[in-house]
Amino acid sequence: MAIPEPTTQGLAPFKDWHTWYRVTGDLNASKAPLVVLHGGPGAAHDYTLRMARLAERDRAVVHYDQLGVGLSTHLPECGADFWTVELFLDELDNLLAHLGIAGRYHLIGQSWGGMLAAEHAVLRPEGLKGLVIADSPASMKLWSEECDRLRAELPAEVERTLREHEAAGTTDSPEYRAAEKVFNARHVCMIVPNPPEVLASDAKTAEDPTVYHTMNGPTEFHVVGTLQDWSVTDRLHQVTAPTLLVSGRHDEATPRTVQPFADHIPDVRWQIFEHSSHMPHIEEEELFLQVVGSFLDSTD
Repeated sequence: MAIPEPTTQGLAPFKDWHTWYRVTGDLNASKAPLVVLHGGPGAAHDYTLRMARLAERDRAVVHYDQLGVGLSTHLPECGADFWTVELFLDELDNLLAHLGIAGRYHLIGQSWGGMLAAEHAVLRPEGLKGLVIADSPASMKLWSEECDRLRAELPAEVERTLREHEAAGTTDSPEYRAAEKVFNARHVCMIVPNPPEVLASDAKTAEDPTVYHTMNGPTEFHVVGTLQDWSVTDRLHQVTAPTLLVSGRHDEATPRTVQPFADHIPDVRWQIFEHSSHMPHIEEEELFLQVVGSFLDSTD
């Protein structure tokens, strides 16, 4: 099915900058709108656009580009002390207020977006009706440990190439990028060649990698940025919103990385997509839309 066209698009003023957003559907519909938080950090919204089809269930779906990527303000001159979890929490709160939906909304966060959504949810915002954490770790320490385990299962020459270039600081080399694609085809998106919207997000990250490189690192599995010690595990008991966990059987967000969400969020359920890696919303699109749509309907 085709990705639906947006009903509206706009720019939300945020401090001295702006946040670009698009809305599919009617924000005043009877069902609470869904806000989509993309990954990265710094990956842009494009690869999550199939989630706009949830508007087919008479629910508005809001996509936005987080500060620093895509159609929102770019700030390549800003350093690590600027790019914080708190910055992106403030941006989300600002967008909810700008759209007039802070009193009633759902969140779905994919990868880093799920980490951000969890950080938002532990604050117990009154308007949050339902939470979907998709393909996200509760701890970056767990994420790194599991990525190391998955890397050990790669062909020996691929893993050797990765290690050698990481040690030499040459992660921009063509050899490293070719080896990275082997991991990604197993654990990020198993549809190869990748769909156009995934390539679009990748291109936007490559165009301005400031946020991704600062907070994460050069690749999904070599986390050397400011998020490397991040964890929300010890605060998850504070989440009051009904929560759906989503992950793929072959996901780089392995069951071990997701387990703390299941262990500590009081009202939680978990769907593992058997034929997916990190992008069930693409790899098993129809089932994903059915599962997530039904959950959201149950929490309105």
